[in-house]
Amino acid sequence: MQTLQFLNKTHMPSFALSLVLLISLSSLTSSCTEHERGPLLQFLAELSQDGGLAASWQNDTDCCKWEGITCRSPDRAVTDVSLASRGLEGSISPFLGNLTSLLRLNLSCNSLSGGLPLELVSSSSITILDVSFNQLNGTLHELPSSTPSRPLQVLNISSNLFAGHFPSTTWKVMEKLVTLNASNNSFTGGSIPPSLGNCSRLRELGAGYNNLSGVIPNELFNATSLEYLSFPNNDLHGAIDGTDITNLRNLVTLDLGRNSFSGKIPVSIGQLKKLEELRLDNNNMSGELPSALSNCTNLITIDLKSNNFSGELTKVNFSLLPNLRTLDVFLNNFSGKVPESLYSCSNLTALRLAGNNLSGQLSPQIGNLKYLTFMSLTDNSFKNITNALHILKRCKNLTTLLIALNFRGEIMPKDDKIDGFENLQVLGIGGCELSGQIPHWISKLGNLQILVLADNRLNGSIPVWIKTLSNLFYLDISNNSFTGRIPTAIMDMPMLKSEKSKAHLDPRVFELPVYSSPSRQYRVPTALPKVLDLSKNKFTGVIPLEIGQMKALLSLNFSFNHLTGHIPQSICNLTKLQVLDLSANNLTVQLQPL
Repeated sequence: MQTLQFLNKTHMPSFALSLVLLISLSSLTSSCTEHERGPLLQFLAELSQDGGLAASWQNDTDCCKWEGITCRSPDRAVTDVSLASRGLEGSISPFLGNLTSLLRLNLSCNSLSGGLPLELVSSSSITILDVSFNQLNGTLHELPSSTPSRPLQVLNISSNLFAGHFPSTTWKVMEKLVTLNASNNSFTGGSIPPSLGNCSRLRELGAGYNNLSGVIPNELFNATSLEYLSFPNNDLHGAIDGTDITNLRNLVTLDLGRNSFSGKIPVSIGQLKKLEELRLDNNNMSGELPSALSNCTNLITIDLKSNNFSGELTKVNFSLLPNLRTLDVFLNNFSGKVPESLYSCSNLTALRLAGNNLSGQLSPQIGNLKYLTFMSLTDNSFKNITNALHILKRCKNLTTLLIALNFRGEIMPKDDKIDGFENLQVLGIGGCELSGQIPHWISKLGNLQILVLADNRLNGSIPVWIKTLSNLFYLDISNNSFTGRIPTAIMDMPMLKSEKSKAHLDPRVFELPVYSSPSRQYRVPTALPKVLDLSKNKFTGVIPLEIGQMKALLSLNFSFNHLTGHIPQSICNLTKLQVLDLSANNLTVQLQPL
């Protein structure tokens, strides 16, 4: 009993002391340390616009509770700084590198300027660093090859203003790098660093839209984990090495478009069985397509436009590509017929065969392409426009149909049984030297917004039903043989009358860019102006006074006709007009009295 009392007497104070110490320690670790708070406040001080952070980032409060800050338990160390899209301006403080437990730093989509501090790239803790979509500039500092291995796994510096040579030695110490995105900057002169081939875990590599030059180094093909390889819009050249590329068996995306690559597509590309996206557009490549391309059975996108490829498309068995959604071979030298196997690609949504030497008639099998929304056959040598339209009307989802510069010398079909184009928004049948008149079946295209019948031999008058096409805002019937007066019905086109009217083109219209000339392409519907072009015809009489109703017009062209009389004063009501051409007529100007 005495022993028990002794123990109670001697241990009670000890227990109380322990409790006090525990409470004290708890209060000490319940908030971040000065070591953590200091670098964050220094970062805040170097911002010229803080996006409202100052209201949360108070010196006398727990920085683990600040906006955008995450700490770990139990030591309350800062692990995440997430400040994307906060309207931040100013420079990035190198003091952020003093956050020794920081794992993830996201400052993307702001307006930060200045350089990227070396302390962040060389951090011994940061695994994800994202400063994309800012205004950072200058050069990227090199890390010496003697630097210990760094833990960085994701580095995204895309869409900034970085310039100078692309780093070369830095990647030797980035053994854990999985993603590197340096696209859309201004890196110049330098080539792709061979040391990137040492990054054995690298899965995504993008450096497009820069000014990189040289060839793809053989060492890069040692990065066998690569799934995404993207270098578009640079000045890279040389041929694609058929032996080395087989190392990249995991490749899903290969984008080398808009460079200066030459040579053929190697037969060995057929060994890239996981490939889904192949973009080699706008290069100097040539030769026939390898039949082995059919072995890439997961392909979704094939973009080969603007090269010098030749031969027949039938070399490829497209029936083995069931996932294909986009095929673009615009501006090449392909000849022969459209391969029947292509019509087995039931998921195809965009098909552009324009600017080649293809010939023959369209196959009835094209009706199998139930999901096709964009089709361009422009500038080939296809025959039988009546048959083509009867076949194409079965593609119920078509929003864009461009068949200009074909069917030369044929007659514009006026068969009212040409229907089924209920979703069509863009129709281009220009440059075909077609004779006949504007056919009545066009009046059934209730969703039509753009109609181009220019450069044909069409005659007669403009039909009164033109005003019933309530969505039409772009009409070009120039360089034909239309006669008679300009009808007042054309002045009642709803989309050209109302200044508040906006084009509502389906985004699928621009599944692929629409080209109006080699130097001009439209990628978004809002880029297209409201146009009325009746030039180079045989219209007579006066310009109707009702011309003043077309207040939404941006471009009006009545040039090279036989119009007479005064230019109506009401034309001054067209306050949005940017282009007006009334030349080569017999018009006069009526001067107003002073």
